[in-house]
Amino acid sequence: MTALKRRVPHIPVVMVPALVQGAQAPQSIARALDALYALSGEAAHAHGIPRVDVILLVRGGGSIEDLWAFNDEQLARTIVQSPVPLVSGVGHETDFTIADFCADLRAPTPTAAAELVAQPREVWLGALALMHERLSEGVERQLDRHAQRLDLAARQISRPSNLVARQRLDLLARAQRLRHAVQQQVHRGDRRLEQIRSALPRSVERSQAQLLQRLERATTRLELLNPQHVLARGYALLTNEDGQAVVSVDQAPAGSALRATVSDGTLDVVVTPPRLL
Repeated sequence: MTALKRRVPHIPVVMVPALVQGAQAPQSIARALDALYALSGEAAHAHGIPRVDVILLVRGGGSIEDLWAFNDEQLARTIVQSPVPLVSGVGHETDFTIADFCADLRAPTPTAAAELVAQPREVWLGALALMHERLSEGVERQLDRHAQRLDLAARQISRPSNLVARQRLDLLARAQRLRHAVQQQVHRGDRRLEQIRSALPRSVERSQAQLLQRLERATTRLELLNPQHVLARGYALLTNEDGQAVVSVDQAPAGSALRATVSDGTLDVVVTPPRLL
């Protein structure tokens, strides 16, 4: 909602809540989608209700069990029946559900889904300004051509003094157009600079978010490789007097002094002959 408000504050947004995990979640999501499908036709628009042009099916991240509702078969059938484009943004970048493959487009996160369907207002205003400038330049060229034809016809039928006066007026008009063209160029430069200034914080924010996500993934992988977790489950690391790991009984004959490292400390042990049962 924050991304949509920032990028397209002029477009109304209809939010339909639903359960997104648990046994009742698939039916709840399907009912919410059916409610939005009903708002996509002309009937809803005729009664003053905003017509739905695109649907975002989103929820935040979680474990695979939390996201399991989006793997429901009936929900998948409901998604493919959408009368308007439907974008899924379920979980984090690495999460995939059946709903993602049934949607028209998949976004890696809910915020990315909002950005995919919402062009910033500045982009449209910039395009409109460019079209206005092109139209103005085209009109000025047409007026200039007609003015030249008029001047040529006037020179053929008028006195030299009138010709000088017209040329003076033409020179003044050209000077005015030149000043106007310079002002337009300066305004275009100012608008471009403002667009770059407004886009820079968002670009830095996206880069920081991506770096933080990479750091979190690297931290998770490193934590999974921590041998302390293995020792906490009841295992021990055996080393001989030289500090080498003992991985075979052949390395520890009877009477050998070994050190056993467990989760909360170390123990000195001596190997005894195996007992006969």
